[in-house]
Amino acid sequence: MKFQKKNSPGYIANHMARLFAAGLQRRLSPLGLSTGQFPTLLALYEQDGQNQRELVAQLDVEQATLANTLQRMERDGLVQRKPDPDDGRARIVELTDKSIALKDTLIQAARETNQVAMSALSEDERKTFIALAQRIIATMKTDGE
Repeated sequence: MKFQKKNSPGYIANHMARLFAAGLQRRLSPLGLSTGQFPTLLALYEQDGQNQRELVAQLDVEQATLANTLQRMERDGLVQRKPDPDDGRARIVELTDKSIALKDTLIQAARETNQVAMSALSEDERKTFIALAQRIIATMKTDGE
């Protein structure tokens, strides 16, 4: 049986993710932000003052990837890192006034990107899509355990 990318869940998911990222990047670029910073900001908007280990677990990224992202975000004035009083080796990551001021604009950029992407689907189809995607993600997280 010939492999057809148009019928490959992995190919389709990857292509869709790249298109979502490109749409979001178009909306974030004028703000001087990148899509790589967006998940970290969302996590900190939900709970500011997390340490790097907590963020790695929450974002499901490699420690080195997050360390590089945080370094750029600190350089750009989006976060500040300070010693964790409970763990001398860890650092607490906190939002700055600059990133707090950007919150509503960033959330709106994500909403606009999602609205464009989902505009061809009915409300029921949107709910089904989200539910199925969440199930696939949960299943894929157990692969290789």
